[in-house]
Parts: sequence; C-alpha cells; structure tokens
Amino acid sequence: MSTFLLIIGDREALGWILDARRTAFPGAGKGAHRAEVRSLKIDDELMVYTTRGAFKNSTRDRGRVIGTARVTSDLTQLDQPVFFGGRGYPVGCDLELETLVPFGSGVNLAEHVSQLDALKDLGDSWSLRLRRPLLRISERDSKLLREQLLFAGTGIVNDEVVSGYSKWYRAQGSDSGG
Repeated sequence: MSTFLLIIGDREALGWILDARRTAFPGAGKGAHRAEVRSLKIDDELMVYTTRGAFKNSTRDRGRVIGTARVTSDLTQLDQPVFFGGRGYPVGCDLELETLVPFGSGVNLAEHVSQLDALKDLGDSWSLRLRRPLLRISERDSKLLREQLLFAGTGIVNDEVVSGYSKWYRAQGSDSGG
C-alpha cells in the first residue's frame, strides 16, 4: 500500500469528489499521463489536500490536508469525462472517504514542510512539487499528517461535513457525470 497527497485546486472538483466518492485525473487512456497516477492501486491511501486557491481566496485560505480516503477500484476510463475549469478528466477510480474535518479546519501543510520527506528538500519552493494531481509520500509523512488530522477535528464523514465542502459543486447544478 502506498500513500499519496491527492492535490485538489478547485472547490467544484472537490465537491464532485466528495459527493461521487470518486476522483478523476487528466490524461488519456487507462494510465493517464503521470507515473504516480498510473501507479495508483486498490487500498492505496489518499490524503486529501486542498490548495490555497481551491476556495478562490488564496490570501485568506491555506493549503490544508482535510481528510483521508482509500482507493476502492482500479483506475479506469470514465464513461463520460468530468470537466472542471474547462479541463477534462477522463480517467478515475472509486474512493471510500475515511476521515473529513469540518470546513475551515485541517492540517496547514506549510507549517509542516520542514518535517515532510516529500517537501523539505525544496525549501521555500516546496509548493512547486504540488503542481500535479498526486504526490507519493513516505510512511513517516503519512503518520505525521494523520496525527495532525486528529488534532484538527473529529474527522467524522457525514452529510453535514461533506456539504460544507460540496456546496459549490451542488450549487452549479452540474451533471458532470463520471
């Protein structure tokens, strides 16, 4: 089993992911175009990370790990690609949400960069490594982020907590499918 940051930079996409209990990736074909996406397997853990700009206010918001999910299906070509921000995402897999903290809380990733194997070597340029859909992280990083999530909130996945994040997706009335 591997652990990845699932990097979400769009609130509508996050809403779809949480409502549909799926995620999707750019690229063509079963493997998409990034090695880390092609390597995704059933039972891999995803730490859901929302970027500073995901909620359209990067001066107010922080990049946060907001929950965890488990991959429950193989990566496949979607019947219909989903579209967010004018970009299509034709490849995806099913997820089981395991934890989700209430909107506005979560682990501020910037506060832990110096402790994270996946980011500490980049210094102040650490966010460059997050310009991709997935980032594989070490077991040590995963343990640290899980511990910090416990401090950030209860992490219970229920309709009320999900709706705090998915309201923008529901508000657009999209039938993006997937």
